[in-house]
Amino acid sequence: MAKPVVGLIGGIGSGKSTVAQAFARRGAKVIVGDALGHEALRQPAVKAKLVERWGPRVLDETGEVDRRKVAGIVFAKTPGARDELRVLESLVFPWIERRAREEIAAAGGDAGTRLIVLDAAVMLEAGWNNVCDRLVYVHVPREARLKRLAAGRGWDPKEVEEREGAQRSLTEKATRAGDAVDNSGSPAEVQRQVDDLLAQWGLAP
Repeated sequence: MAKPVVGLIGGIGSGKSTVAQAFARRGAKVIVGDALGHEALRQPAVKAKLVERWGPRVLDETGEVDRRKVAGIVFAKTPGARDELRVLESLVFPWIERRAREEIAAAGGDAGTRLIVLDAAVMLEAGWNNVCDRLVYVHVPREARLKRLAAGRGWDPKEVEEREGAQRSLTEKATRAGDAVDNSGSPAEVQRQVDDLLAQWGLAP
């Protein structure tokens, strides 16, 4: 029988990785879209196209793509920035999806894996929800998300707003999901909610 695939969606800084870890403790294989995105930007063909489009300014001192510099181009509130974002997506989304499908297939053949969790910030925008059997919305109040992003990534509210403007609204994400986890409490509380979901789905350990 195919292993169920659960997609995690939510606002930027909602802590989807924390919820993913709670699933992992119950036998889930977690596939992280952001990590695959890093891989995509290291591919020579992708890197060459980005340099061709935006010049060597998007590379760091080691010659790798500087994600923050690219973000400054594609999330800027300037005419044409949204077009640049679409160019980036056209280069990396297909590569990420192919790798995600490969990892899902590999996890499906692992006897020790009970379910598969796909953690991807742009799940709906990229259409990767099509590979998921269930969607779970991770909720955290905006103020808490901003504090986490400032502490963890050094993003100010303007940077968060620019990135959020390129994603589906939180209302749409919450509506598209069949289940939700409130990640504003303790790790133990998150684990309890995840365990409750697994029980509802007939996947309790």
